[in-house]
Formats: sequence, C-alpha cells, structure tokens
Amino acid sequence: MSTIKILTGNYAVAWGVKLSRVKVIAAYPITPQTTIVEKIAEFVENGEMDAKYLMVESEHSAMAATIGASATGVRAFTATSSQGLLYMHEMVWWASAARLPIVMAVVMRALAPPWSIWNEHTDLMDQRDTGWLITLAENNQEVLDSIIMSYRISEHEDVLLPSIVGLDAFILSHTLEPVEIPGQDLIDEFLPPRPPKPFTLNPENPITHGGIVTPEYYMEFRYLIEKGMENARRLIVEVAKEYKNITGRWHGDLVDEYKCSDAKILIIVAGATAGTCKEAVDVLREKGFNVGVLRLRYIRPFPSSIVRERVSSVKSVVIIDRSYSFGGGGIIGADVASSIYGSNGGPLIHDYIAGLGGRDIGVREVERIVEETVRAMESGEKGIKTLWFDLKREVLE
Repeated sequence: MSTIKILTGNYAVAWGVKLSRVKVIAAYPITPQTTIVEKIAEFVENGEMDAKYLMVESEHSAMAATIGASATGVRAFTATSSQGLLYMHEMVWWASAARLPIVMAVVMRALAPPWSIWNEHTDLMDQRDTGWLITLAENNQEVLDSIIMSYRISEHEDVLLPSIVGLDAFILSHTLEPVEIPGQDLIDEFLPPRPPKPFTLNPENPITHGGIVTPEYYMEFRYLIEKGMENARRLIVEVAKEYKNITGRWHGDLVDEYKCSDAKILIIVAGATAGTCKEAVDVLREKGFNVGVLRLRYIRPFPSSIVRERVSSVKSVVIIDRSYSFGGGGIIGADVASSIYGSNGGPLIHDYIAGLGGRDIGVREVERIVEETVRAMESGEKGIKTLWFDLKREVLE
C-alpha cells in the first residue's frame, strides 16, 4: 500500500534508500546534503532499517567504506555534495573500476572559491568521465524513484557499475513536495536482494582487487567498463518501463520529452530547471511558438542517438547548461554538439581509443588506423564513430 508524504528532496533520497533495503550507509555531513544521512540515521536508530550506519572522518573515507561494503556483496549507499565530492574523487574511480553497484546521491552545489552553497551542476559534471551512471532528477518524486531504479540497473550482471542520482541544491533538496512512497512489498518484488557475484570479498575464498596490471591487459579493463555503460542504455529503458507498470509513474528513460513531436525550437536541459522550461513552453505555445523540451535524464550514458534524432527535425536548439568547462564551453552543449556533428554533412571522424595503460602505439599502428579510416571514407561512411583499437578479443571472451 503506497502512502503520500510531503518530503524534501533529501528526505525523498532517504526514503528511497530505506525502500531499497540498503545494508551499509557511510555518512559524512556537508551542506546541503546533510539531512539525507541524518534522516537515514533516524531510520536506523528507530529500527526502521536493518542496516549498519558508519560515521566516517571525511568524504574520501565515506566512499572507501562504501566500496569495502559493496565489495563484500551487500547493498551500500553514501551521499555528498560540492567540495565533498571533489575530496572523494579518487575513490569514485575505484568504485567503478572495481565494478561495484553502489548508489550515491549528489546534491548539486557550486564549487569554491569563492564559497557558495547554492545550486549549479559543475560538481556532478566533474564526475562524468569516471565510469558511473549519472541521472539528474526533475522533482522529488523522481528523486525517490531514481534511487530504487538505480540499484536495479547497477546490480544487473550486464552492467555492474555504480550510479549517481543528482538533485539540485535547495531547489529540490530543501523544498517540500508531495511524494508517493510505494509499499515495501512492491519494491521488494521489483528489487530483490542483491544477487551474489563470484568476485565478492570473502575470507574463506580470498581474492585481490586493484592489483597492478601491465600495459598488455590494462586497456581491456577500460573497454569492459564501456561495455557495461552501453549495456546500461538498454537496462535503463527496460527498468523505466517495468517501474511504470508497477507504480504507474513515468519519468522518461534516458530522456524525458515534453511537447517535442511538432516542436520547431527544442530546449535541451537537465535537472530541476526542466520543470521551469515546461511551464515556459506552455506560455510560449500560447504565443504561437512551437517549442518543446528534451530533458536529459541521463548524462552518462549520454543519449546521443536520441539527441541526434530529435535535433534533426527542428529549426533551432536552445541548451540550458548549469555547468562550464573552462576553455571548452558548456558541458552539456559539448556533448550535444558531439552527438549531432556530421549527421548532416561534415568530414568523417573516427575517434580511436588507443594506448591506454602504456600500451605502445608505433608507426605500423598509426598506419593501420589511417588505412581503416580511408576504407570507411571510401565506403561513404559519415559522422563521428568511436573505435577501440587493437583490443585482445581473447581476453574479453
């Protein structure tokens, strides 16, 4: 039996963690995230959650503890924001490379200096290359639902990558909204206990994580992370549909579309600002402007093919970017431009991934790369394609 409560975005995160039956929570406070872990502490103290609550000395330790817990096979969670996320950054890489299905909430806040506790997306965007699935919520209901769905996606054997659920500081984190809380039995059916994996840490069967790897094999480890990311594209769509079937709620899958079918102007945006954009679209349409909103629910994996398809049918695109890459421009803008470049002309671009982990790139390898590209050009191929060069297929099979 579902109930409706008036919750902040931070409390919606806590309820999502509770419903997901998380067993280990590593906590360190930082504004505006602190009330997430405070509410979870209340659940544990009251006996509403059967979980171990770890109070650690820093954000770096919070992720390290979460990694350790997840490596033993239990469901683990942490949350942070802004400077705390940057302090955690080293261990964020360890979590994904160890293929651990952790879920973390990031309350998106501006970075210092100068000090600011208010909202922007740069802290989250700074993690986009780490191998984590990253979704941004529009409202508090989606915050709760995304925590639950993220565990289901991350724990799938074809993915096994951690997930970040991003929510806008204060706009969602401290703002009250009605949130429907699903019944525990319903979520237990949707999200059963984490399936056991053969590489979990067990003193009865000791194994090593993170041992050194030579240039001969390092690249394959990185390729397998990318394969997990690509598999997640399919799982995100499937899980969103299944969640809709059991709860009646649809937030979109990789994207969420609003009045896009006949749009001539397309607004591309992520996070809570999408709600404002949707209201603006209603006003603009009354004035005769055919405008639609394409909300990016996920920025990793980035929905390149969907963006390319939607942009192809409009006359103009407006991107609202709450982050910036100095010397490069808006971060979402760069991803959108990369997605659509070459779809209507322009030179063929092959983006070869090569030389990772110290693997040698010699003259002959460069010759092969050029020869492959020339053959593709002569065959009429267009656009941008990412290619992994000279992988050892026998290692991947």
